[in-house]
Amino acid sequence: MTFTPHGKHLIAGNWVAGEATFTSTPVTGDGFTFFDGKPALVDQACQAAEDAFWSYGATTAQERANFLNAIADEIEARAEQITEIGCAETGLPEGRLQGERGRTTGQLRLFADHILKGDYLDRRHDVALPDRQPLPRPDLKMVQRPIGPVAVFGASNFPLAFSTAGGDTAAALAAGCPVVVKGHPAHPGTTEIIVEAIHAAIQKTGQHPGVFSCVHGVGADVGTALVQHPLIQAVGFTGSLKVGRILFDLCAARPVPIPFFGELGSINPIFALPNALAARGQAMAEGWAASLTMGAGQFCTNPGVVVMVDGADADIFVATAKGALGDVGPQVMLTEGMATAFCAGRDHMMAAAGVTTHLSSDADARQGTPALLETTGETWLENPDLDEEVFGPLGMVVRVKDIDEMAQVARALKGQLTATLQMDDADMDLAGCLMPVLERKAGRVLANGFPTGVEVADAMVHGGPYPASTNFGATSVGTLAIRRFLRPVCYQNLPDALVP
Repeated sequence: MTFTPHGKHLIAGNWVAGEATFTSTPVTGDGFTFFDGKPALVDQACQAAEDAFWSYGATTAQERANFLNAIADEIEARAEQITEIGCAETGLPEGRLQGERGRTTGQLRLFADHILKGDYLDRRHDVALPDRQPLPRPDLKMVQRPIGPVAVFGASNFPLAFSTAGGDTAAALAAGCPVVVKGHPAHPGTTEIIVEAIHAAIQKTGQHPGVFSCVHGVGADVGTALVQHPLIQAVGFTGSLKVGRILFDLCAARPVPIPFFGELGSINPIFALPNALAARGQAMAEGWAASLTMGAGQFCTNPGVVVMVDGADADIFVATAKGALGDVGPQVMLTEGMATAFCAGRDHMMAAAGVTTHLSSDADARQGTPALLETTGETWLENPDLDEEVFGPLGMVVRVKDIDEMAQVARALKGQLTATLQMDDADMDLAGCLMPVLERKAGRVLANGFPTGVEVADAMVHGGPYPASTNFGATSVGTLAIRRFLRPVCYQNLPDALVP
């Protein structure tokens, strides 16, 4: 391997070792030794971030744009090394890592361009009306201002785009907020090389060294210390509902509560409307199977459930999906723990009353085999457990009696990242009836597609009502993500020289 990690934390511009260590567990090759973080190191990183905020929070949009672009440049300069160690640690194919790297650098550059336009500041001005009766109006100016140091947790399933220099970090830095990252132990080598890229960009652009720090950690100590540190003003997280809820509760229980922007889980339902199912059910099933198993089903937008009216067209869909999923076979998952959790979730679903198993098989400790299950709308409505996410290549077909029961299933859904309508023109009336429900349930509603691709763009929303995310008014993808780390400040009768 051309890149050999040194295993240290980056804190305020210094590479810091420690006493305790852990060994990475790559899919291929030998593991490397990394220093395990402690709360004392978290405190040092947070103190440095607070110190950096007094200068970084006052930088111009151009200065921050230069910094974001420099990070993107440094990541691209390490492209081959990132792909090599990323593939070894995660088992993801080269094409996936290369695409994710492009998405990561593209996101940094998009945010750089966006802040230069200034619209994200939402500037407003009400001019003074000194002669207004019965009372004069003061001069009022409002602008969005950065909130302070932000904690970001690396994600297991996206070692680049949702981790060290991913969307949360890019958004916070674009807003003017220093960042402290808790690296994910599933890909610490990939984390380290991205940290080196950010460190190089800090030096190149002359930023305060405390603007970015990263602490490794395998236990709960580092994450707990990070979200509870009094200098941290917000948290960005992508991960499981279980861990996310623990961190959310810790943020809420602080003496001064802070926002926790967690993207936690979603089954991303697809509603196959009758005319579309009749016209192209086979193609729909093949497309669903491909989307369901992409990346071994380890996408937060994985479409785990398809709802359709029972009948011959549903039979064709299920038979086609079973054949397509059966052709995929076992897939390497990101971690052994993730594969174990997938198997446990799958077995729980299979054991539920009223659930039929069409396809499933055992796999080894780090593989997941596609599973296809089926149930009725009535069973689905009676068993809320069936609405739980199983992270991996598991698909559930819900056969409803009629369109009225389909609407009941839609209304019973928990919060989702996405909801999809597979529809033809003849399904327009039914789609119109479902839309008011789906837009309340999901952050993104699609027609005639599959939700596993998340475009990084101005209009994208990657979030939704709980448990899809902990803040339904925010997105973790797209330029609106920057607004999570800003707050409005009104300046009344202040001289222009004092207004940002």
